[in-house]
Formats: sequence, C-alpha cells, structure tokens
Amino acid sequence: MSNITNQNFNEILQTIQEAKQKAYAQVNATLVELYWNIGKHISAKVKEKVWGKGVVEELANFIKNKEPNIKGFTARNMWMMKQFFETYNDFPKLHTLCTVLSWSHNRRIIALKTEEEREFYLKLCSKQKYSVRELERLIRSSTYERMMLSNEKLPSVLAELPQSTNDVFKDSYVFEFLDLPIPHKEKDLQQALVSNLKDFILELGVGFTFMGQEYKLEVGNKNFSIDLLFFHRELQCLVAFELKIDEFSPQHLGQLEFYLEALDRDVKLSHENPSIGVLLCREKNDEVVKYALSRSVSPLVISDYETKLIPKKLLQNKLNEFYELLENEDE
Repeated sequence: MSNITNQNFNEILQTIQEAKQKAYAQVNATLVELYWNIGKHISAKVKEKVWGKGVVEELANFIKNKEPNIKGFTARNMWMMKQFFETYNDFPKLHTLCTVLSWSHNRRIIALKTEEEREFYLKLCSKQKYSVRELERLIRSSTYERMMLSNEKLPSVLAELPQSTNDVFKDSYVFEFLDLPIPHKEKDLQQALVSNLKDFILELGVGFTFMGQEYKLEVGNKNFSIDLLFFHRELQCLVAFELKIDEFSPQHLGQLEFYLEALDRDVKLSHENPSIGVLLCREKNDEVVKYALSRSVSPLVISDYETKLIPKKLLQNKLNEFYELLENEDE
C-alpha cells in the first residue's frame, strides 16, 4: 500500500472516529438532559406531597413492564435523578458542565458534600475528559482539599511570575499507586514514577508533559542531571522535579536553584516563561520551609509525598484550620 493511499485511509478512519465521538457526546448530553427532566418532575411531585417512595416504585415497575428493554430506570436511579436536579437547579453554570459528562461521572460527583468540591471535579473532568476510574482516584486521594491547601501556601515568588500557578502545584502528592517499600532509595522512587507515568501525570494534574528522566545539563564543562523534567503547557514553562527520600533541609535548595538557572539560560526558549522547580521530599516542616524560602528569589515549590492515601477527614480539618487562621490574621 502506497504512503498516499495509507494517508487517505487514515484520514477517512479519523473522520469516522470523530463522527462516532460526536454522536456519543450528543447521545450522552441527551441522556443526561432526560435524567434532569425526570428528576425535575419527581422533585416537583414530591414537593407537592403528591408522590412518595411507593409511587416512584410503581413508576419504575410501570416503565419496566411497558419497555422491558430499557435499562436504568429503577426506583433507586430515579431518586438519584431527583437528587441530581435538586443539586444543580440553583447553579445553571454547573448544570451546563454536567451535560458533557456521563451519568456515571455525575452520580459520583453529586455524592460530594460541597458545591465548591463538585464544581472543582466537574470542571476538571469536563476539561480533561477523565474516565470514571480516574475521577474516583482523584476523589479518593483528596485532590480538591490538597489543591486548595496548596493554593493558600504557594510561595510569594510564584505569585510574581507572569503566569498564574493557582491549581497547578500541590503541597502534598500521593503516590499510593507505586507500592514502594519503606524505606526506599531515591532511584527506586524515580524509576517507579517513570514506570507509572500515566498515574504520575494524573496525580500531577492538568498540563504536564514529560521531557525526560535524569535530564542532562552541561555547565562549565561539567555534567549535571535533573531527576525529572516536565513542560507545562498552560504555564508555558519548564518544571524541574528533584526527589528527596528524607526530610526537607534548606541545603537542598541550592542544587535546585542552580538547575533552574541553567534551564533558563541554556534550555528555555525565548517565548517561554521562567522555569519552576519542585523539591519533592518524604516529609517537611512548614516552619522550616517558610524560613528557607523567605529570601529565595527562585520560583520554587517544596512539597512532600505520601505512599498511602491521606485520610480525607484529616485534610478537610487542615483546610478548615488554615481558613480560620487566615480569618484571624485579617481581623
């Protein structure tokens, strides 16, 4: 088969795939809108005290008898449609986001407790087209709570960059998917992250593109290497990750600051923004981090990592404590 013919065939195949995807999106939007309207109807009847649990059971049986091939209209599902409508009825912006996600996505998200958390995951999944499995992992690892904490604790140097770093970096990363022994070596951590790159990038978040492991730099005829180098598409900058399996120490900063200088001088393109460094440690003391970064002019993030899921309640409590602290400082 000639290259020209092969190219034509691929173009037709791509057209078919795009049409299938478009058709699926239209069917999904119609289905979600149907569930919304059913939920709206049931909600109104319950509010009028015309319908109760028994009537919805009768409705489910009626649909099953009349249309036995139609699935998904159990009493339990229809009560969930009512919850779906009532959750977003007063938030039209969120309702619009719902229609681009599957019913399975929506069922998981409406189970969350706050409007802010639901909005966070709706936007994230609609933008990144995350699967239900990926969404479940993001929720289980408390991505929302960790991101909110991180936004509040970002070093002031990052706020001065031309690009906004909100909702990009986390104060704590969770690598439960690595199954690493404790203790482990830095090489073990590095290799495990690269071997599980898809899960690692899901944990890092939106926009990260992997550029290399042990990324080589040459300065003054001497060779150096960055543990992991990424490019962030939205920030339009290089992001260097240095891994430490022990507790954060101020002496770790010098090496990473040196790498950022070398990247900006020798690797960064003229249209790109200044490089950012992430020092990933096994643990850290926030007070020590605060002191260590107070005079640093380099855009650095000091984060720790966990090899197991962090209890969601613990992070929620930390987030509430942090908000209370900020309110007290403002008074």
